[in-house]
Amino acid sequence: MMNEEVRTIMSTRVTTATPDQTVGDVLSLMERKRLQQLPVVEGGKLVGLITTYDLWQNCRANPGCEKNTVGEVMTSSVVKLAPKDKVGTAAELFMDRRFKTLPVVNLRNELKGVVTAFDVIRYSFKKEYPEPILYADRM
Repeated sequence: MMNEEVRTIMSTRVTTATPDQTVGDVLSLMERKRLQQLPVVEGGKLVGLITTYDLWQNCRANPGCEKNTVGEVMTSSVVKLAPKDKVGTAAELFMDRRFKTLPVVNLRNELKGVVTAFDVIRYSFKKEYPEPILYADRM
């Protein structure tokens, strides 16, 4: 069941940040779109990930942090998937509990999408129950 490729469940319409954006701008964007993490992209290539935890940690120790750049606070060592990686690989990484979103990149490190823990849950649920039981799928 988990042998399907992540490209079949990933979101391809991804909100991203750039390293030169300010923390204040990204905080507003994340709040407005209700996101907890954003891939950071430069020239179409993944260069990092910024999370609400990164922002909280930076701003807690640094009043006036809104003027800092994303590049100063992002995580640049990012665990990522390839489009042909299996859903089971994503599930195993999510079970590690350090990740909620995994960027999906091609061999040139170009961002192609993201997979979230919710995507894996929805995929697994729909395999077992193809018709909605208690919810209406709005996707």
